[in-house]
Amino acid sequence: MRAGAFLLCPSLETSDILVENSFSDAKPLFGRYLRHISHQFGLISHERVALGLDCGIIDMSRGGNREKQNPNRKPSLKLSSKNQKFVDACRAAGLSSPAKRSDLVAVANDLGMKYAPAWIVQNSDCRTDERGMFIVPGLNDTIGEQNAEAFDRAMERDKTVPAATSAPKGNPAPVAELSAIRGMTAGAATLIPDTLKTYVPWGNHDTVETVINSGMFAPMYVTGLSGNGKTTMIMQACARLKRECFRVNITSATDEDDLLGGFRLINGETVWQDGPVVAAMRRGAVLLIDEIDLGTHLMMCLQSVLEGKGVFLKKINEFVTPADGFTIFATANTKGKGSDDGRFAGTNIMNEAMLDRFDWTLEQEYAPKSTEKKILIKKMKAFGNVDTDFAKMLTDWADTIRKAFRDEIVDEIITTRRLENICKAFAIFKDRETAINMALARFDDETATAFRDFYAKMDDTIDTTVNIEDLDTDAILDLSTTYSQKDEVKVRGARWDENTRKWTITVDLWSRDRDYWNTYSPTPRG
Repeated sequence: MRAGAFLLCPSLETSDILVENSFSDAKPLFGRYLRHISHQFGLISHERVALGLDCGIIDMSRGGNREKQNPNRKPSLKLSSKNQKFVDACRAAGLSSPAKRSDLVAVANDLGMKYAPAWIVQNSDCRTDERGMFIVPGLNDTIGEQNAEAFDRAMERDKTVPAATSAPKGNPAPVAELSAIRGMTAGAATLIPDTLKTYVPWGNHDTVETVINSGMFAPMYVTGLSGNGKTTMIMQACARLKRECFRVNITSATDEDDLLGGFRLINGETVWQDGPVVAAMRRGAVLLIDEIDLGTHLMMCLQSVLEGKGVFLKKINEFVTPADGFTIFATANTKGKGSDDGRFAGTNIMNEAMLDRFDWTLEQEYAPKSTEKKILIKKMKAFGNVDTDFAKMLTDWADTIRKAFRDEIVDEIITTRRLENICKAFAIFKDRETAINMALARFDDETATAFRDFYAKMDDTIDTTVNIEDLDTDAILDLSTTYSQKDEVKVRGARWDENTRKWTITVDLWSRDRDYWNTYSPTPRG
């Protein structure tokens, strides 16, 4: 047998792994592998793995008395008042020792704690042969034996665990594990979105809320231009109905492992963690798939999920059936046919079979002017600087630009999100013009100038004076002259414009004798 190879011979009581003596140099790496396969075969935890390097034999017992397997364990320690309070809460909840981790978390949540106590779940001496089960010292009149040093370290860690609100009724308390999907749960006690005081229901909100409140599985595809409140609408519907919402942001790299789950390395152990899709199914929550049209064929793993039939997790050989109340919403800037004009770079032509599995498609437009004005005023109140006239002019301005966009007169658009950003800048700088200019800086110079000039015509507080020195030399300047002055300016090079009925000069002519021409108040033609 080559170096590092092994033969696994499980029996009812023991399992011997025969290894060549040359493996001793790789003991640390092989030890970690032994811990993994010990879980696979139901063997005892790695603390009880004995390495017989002289003869090349590793013994791992399946059962037996814990005391006999580890005769050097420290005697039981007295629980502190805080520890005893948790044990009493477990007893009041009807738990027995050993207890499931999820049950311990539920009790912890009721006590205002975010996690199960570290002095139990992070203490190896409280672990049992059955994965996920822990001995609770003092519960059921059995005082667990604690390793003194491990107990002290765990007690110190437990003092630093922050408190959290308890999980809402009707939802099982989440297992407070380190999440591999950042931004999904991160051990949060609840996934019900926060209610936004600045939110104004409109458009498809009632439809979305009705579907969620029905409790039926009815996947919906919500499409519309960017920044018009698609995602906010769905999350606020969940907030009003006190429903948990798992929001997943899709990219071109999103795959089955990201969505359904996979094995993660946590605290030195390789463990399975549900992805957001499976977690939402188990909890009967709302799954929000954001920017779904950015995904690729790697998302086809959702086919059976979109049918409401559950999903088979082949990596752990488990079939997950969705709990009551589970449903799906997907948002996108396109209808799954790609972006022809390039405005939404990265969007893809979606598989027709996936699109067909959505029951309905909702088209989301920008809010009407009256509604958008309410949104902006609420934002201004939240930012601490309210100007109702400014809010009205902003909505009129944006609405006109959007109409021009639909008529293909302009290539850019002012979104509701952009208007909210203007309100924020206005609250910070206390100046309308500054707020407008900051919002328009993302556009090219020509578009920004056109949009700014258009707004300036609506708002007389905006300075529309143009610096003549910034104009091209052949730009036309209109002169304010009387009839008696016509011959004088004509001799100097001014020209009569029959259409405007004004004498004009070029910027180049103005620059040769500025003092003279400025007496006729030259203004750029615009």
